[in-house]
Amino acid sequence: MPTAPASRRTTVLVVAACAAGAVLAFLLLDPVLAAALTIGGTTLALVALLARDWDRHPDFEQRELARARRRAVKRERTTEARARDRARWEAYQAKKAGRRPG
Repeated sequence: MPTAPASRRTTVLVVAACAAGAVLAFLLLDPVLAAALTIGGTTLALVALLARDWDRHPDFEQRELARARRRAVKRERTTEARARDRARWEAYQAKKAGRRPG
């Protein structure tokens, strides 16, 4: 079941919690440990923020259907040019077959 994307308020709350956690970590802990916790927490929050609408993207079948439609439009548009190229190729092959001894 798809989850609802995070609202702007939720995003602001997560950013505020990360900032408050970082400040508290630097006030209460060793600076190296506080930096590690701040970097880890910020990374997790960023990943969660970027992944909030992960399931709203089109799936493989939808993307392929869109590509097939674009290819069909292009193929329709170039039908005459391909027919001319095919006629030239067939004429070339017939001429080449006529020259060949055998």
